[in-house]
Amino acid sequence: MNLIIALIPAIGWGIQPLILKKIGGRPTNEILGTGIGAVIVGLIVQFSVAPKGIAISTFLISMLSGLFWVIGQTGQYTTFNLLGVSKTMPISTALQLVGTSLIGVFAFGEWSGSTGKLIGAFAIILLVIGSTLTAISDDPSKKGGIAKGVSLLASTSIGYWVYSALPKLVDASGLSIFFPQMLGVFLGAVIYVIFRQPTAFSEDNSWKATIVGGIFSVSALAYIFSANENGVATAYIITQLNVVISTLGGMFILHESKTSRELKLTIIGLILIVVGSMVTVFIK
Repeated sequence: MNLIIALIPAIGWGIQPLILKKIGGRPTNEILGTGIGAVIVGLIVQFSVAPKGIAISTFLISMLSGLFWVIGQTGQYTTFNLLGVSKTMPISTALQLVGTSLIGVFAFGEWSGSTGKLIGAFAIILLVIGSTLTAISDDPSKKGGIAKGVSLLASTSIGYWVYSALPKLVDASGLSIFFPQMLGVFLGAVIYVIFRQPTAFSEDNSWKATIVGGIFSVSALAYIFSANENGVATAYIITQLNVVISTLGGMFILHESKTSRELKLTIIGLILIVVGSMVTVFIK
């Protein structure tokens, strides 16, 4: 049973972009639907599980982390249209892991000792090399788009970093801060759409995309339970299967074309990203 719980976020976050691209629509439709689906699940959890109450400051910090998540996610959704899912997900995952790891080291004193820092630096090198390999294209005409996509991901991944870092500032369980985070995701999505494209509120694709928000939030909830039952290290490692699922799904389900050389480099890059992420978990 514990293994099943651990696999839910890996599978959920892996199929999330695949379902999103099958639904179709612009990034505004996608992020609005994600926000709506996320807050619905958040409300269900809040009123059914009834987690322990938290301080207003904790609530606001948790909500702010959800708002920042939207920054990262809009960058990812936009890059799907530039690079496709199979190129975007490995790069995005590597940037998230590198950023959150460095914040952990410099802001929270993680990876203490010279040995820990050396191993951590090795892991980061693996992540960077892995993501670089997945971004290589044999088509010269696509290099401009790849550069634009990578730049967009690099700038918006800051949102993911802050989303991961802010909960470390509060003393509360993952279940307690789940609803305010999902509320933040919803508010961030609404704000983005209001300023970017208000017509998205009345478009069908926005409401169809609520299923993606539901998948995201259920997966996030399952990760909380998995971390409690399996331990953070095991739970986190298993979730890294999501990048494998989404990348291979982009190629074989969404039919994103790759040359044989690109395919080999992508597989090698995925292996390096997964190994690098595993290494960071075990550094003390």
